[in-house]
Formats: sequence, C-alpha cells, structure tokens
Amino acid sequence: QVQLVESGGGSVQSGGSLRLSCAASEYTYSSHSMGWFRQAPGKEREGVVCIDSDGDTVYADSVKGRFTISQDNAKNTLYLQMNSLKPEDTAMYYCAASPIGRWCLLAAAHYNYWGQGTQVTVSS
Repeated sequence: QVQLVESGGGSVQSGGSLRLSCAASEYTYSSHSMGWFRQAPGKEREGVVCIDSDGDTVYADSVKGRFTISQDNAKNTLYLQMNSLKPEDTAMYYCAASPIGRWCLLAAAHYNYWGQGTQVTVSS
C-alpha cells in the first residue's frame, strides 16, 4: 500500500509560483506511474500532468509551458513546479500513483493510490 502526502499549497497572486511536493511511503518511481490532478469546487477532478516509470510525461494543454513535473528518487518525492499561475488554477491538488508504470494517463481511473490533497488559491 503506497501512501502519498502532498504539501506546498498556499495562496498566491496571479503570475506567482508555487512548488508542490508529494512524498511517497516507498520507492515507486521505477515501477509506478505518477500523476498530479486537481479539483475545483463544483468541477470534476482533472489530470494536470503525469510521468511514467521511464520519465516520459504528459501535460494537460491548460498547463503546458507553465507547470513542470519532476521527481527526486533519493527522497521518494514527486514535485510540481507551477509558474505563471492564473486564478483558474485554483483547486485542490492531488498526487496519485499507479502500479502500471509503463505509461501514464491523465485519467483518475488509472491510479490506485491518492494523497489527501493540498489547496492552491490564486487571486487576481
């Protein structure tokens, strides 16, 4: 059972930056795919970016060029660097892990393990 704990959320003004972290309870990156999702009030959870066990990534069009996923295998930690934040990026952000590591999908059904979420609020 993989446990995931997100941190790094907060409140920023439009154009600002935040870096989210997701600490995993065990080493997952060589065998799992990982993803970042977000959910705004009244909206469905949407995939933001994912990375497979080979390091290949898939970004949602809405965040391309602004968000970057990375991982530190030594620390069992996944990161999401978010730059040029917009009010529409406001949401609860979740990290997720899937034992299917060969590819990743921006679909929640692909993932078995989820963190508790961290809130990101961007004001105009």
